[in-house]
Amino acid sequence: MDNRASQDPSMRTPIRTDAATFEVVKNSLYAAAEEMKIVLAKTAYSPLLKVAGDYSCGLFDADGEMIAQGPDLPIHLGSMPDAVKAVIQAFGAFEDGDVFIHNDPYFGGSHLPDVNIVSPSFHKGELLGFACVRAHWPDVGSATPGSYGAVTDVFGEGLRLPPVRLYAAGVLNRDVDAIIFTNVRTPDERRGDMNAQIAANRRGSARLSELAEKYGVETLRRIMAEVMDYSETMMRKFLSELPDGEGRFEDFCDGDGVLEPGETEDETFTIRMHAVKSGDRLTVDFAGSDPQVAGPMNAPLSVSTSGIYTAVKMVVDPNGMIPPNSGCWRAISVTAPEASVVNASFPAPVVYANHEMSHRVSDMLFGALYAFLPERVMACSQGTSSVLTLGGVDYRTGESYVSYESIKGGFGARPTKDGINCVAAGISNMMNTPIEVLEMSFPVRVEEYSVLADSGGAGQYRGGCGARRIWRVLGNQTRGAVCCERSKSAPFGLAGGQSGSPMRITLEDPDGGIRHPLSKGAFTVAAEGRIIFEVPGSGGFGPASARDPAALADDLKNGYVSADAAKRIYGVDS
Repeated sequence: MDNRASQDPSMRTPIRTDAATFEVVKNSLYAAAEEMKIVLAKTAYSPLLKVAGDYSCGLFDADGEMIAQGPDLPIHLGSMPDAVKAVIQAFGAFEDGDVFIHNDPYFGGSHLPDVNIVSPSFHKGELLGFACVRAHWPDVGSATPGSYGAVTDVFGEGLRLPPVRLYAAGVLNRDVDAIIFTNVRTPDERRGDMNAQIAANRRGSARLSELAEKYGVETLRRIMAEVMDYSETMMRKFLSELPDGEGRFEDFCDGDGVLEPGETEDETFTIRMHAVKSGDRLTVDFAGSDPQVAGPMNAPLSVSTSGIYTAVKMVVDPNGMIPPNSGCWRAISVTAPEASVVNASFPAPVVYANHEMSHRVSDMLFGALYAFLPERVMACSQGTSSVLTLGGVDYRTGESYVSYESIKGGFGARPTKDGINCVAAGISNMMNTPIEVLEMSFPVRVEEYSVLADSGGAGQYRGGCGARRIWRVLGNQTRGAVCCERSKSAPFGLAGGQSGSPMRITLEDPDGGIRHPLSKGAFTVAAEGRIIFEVPGSGGFGPASARDPAALADDLKNGYVSADAAKRIYGVDS
């Protein structure tokens, strides 16, 4: 049995595949990754996976390079190959029916709630590659339901798993299984999600085996390599057609969620970026960014890199012609100081940074590239995943529950178009969880979910508006946590466009008393208390004085701009 984890390049034949076969197999690989997504959505237990779609599915070659990613989360573009390579590094040899699980952010993961299930894919004893699903589990332990507390090291963030073999040749390792499900608050739901990930991997592996049966193992391996070469060639071609130049951008984050002794307000920290485009290459350097912080706003480099890849793909390939895989990124170089907020060193906590830092650096790259590619970039989007976790005992069933939600905000204005209201922006691609599903699944009532007027930055092209969402906690008190950014650093506009509205969170006690919590960390809400989110809008593009009067009239009609703002900013009486 040939179960080596990599193939010597010298063993690969230089024969090139004919164009028709290449196109059919390439599209089949991406269809297989998309089919994995469908299997996962149909079999998962938690609303976060079944409805909102907080996961990514991918197929990988025997070296752990990504061949195809489903239409999932851009946040995983750069970091998922590390998850597969971590398994290869840890084990090296594999058998059909093996399944591996891990979530260690310092060994191929992103943050602890993102759990990787990796399965080797075989055909008649020959290793073809791997299938991997990275899915956000709503809880992986720690002191806070949802695993989103503002802790000061990775040990406090929950159950940390290095790559371990969950199934050996199809046989479950019950010891590993017991360790995992003893350390999460809702084990039945977590097991259902894990089994859905395994099922998705099996579907992806089955499709690889079918391709190997039809075209032959060596031909399939060759085409998998050619798919990456194809993406690299297209990325380099599109880059080379853009003007050369360089740009710098600096931004600050609201804080890390940890108050040091004597502090009354979370201290901000700064990220600095220098981008250089030359010929068919782009380099991004984070030199000068602040050292890693006490709280969990520190990103592993692969997470920061994924944020850069997301922005690059949008700028270079706005029409989505380049298949997303590891070959795309050979022309992109990302460097950062060690032990910094964008290149964390063990044991720094990381749970917030997985999405908040990747959001931030993606938006920052638009700001840096504006210096020489102004017609290709967009203003800052909401810039945060606006996460709320809730957990406790459901008074209706007497059972524990954990809810994890990511609330949608504004999509930034573009050089020729307005932004978009209340959608997942940038590195995120999650769907909205229907209110009916939330209220059926968890002891909450959503009393308002509306477009937040005047939250989109004014401009020739208006920034997309954020959302206002109000939850009322029912039955019992709940323990919650939030993780949000852009409460102090509002989403920036470009070309004279104004900033979008900042994030605002309010807790309302049952007696009407108001509390304004930090933008990060845990809290308690009594029964009948309310949680009020005002999610950031996004930046505008171009001066407000140049806005089309007809577009402004539509804004007023739809409630995106108030009469007061129309008069104050645009000088128009409604």
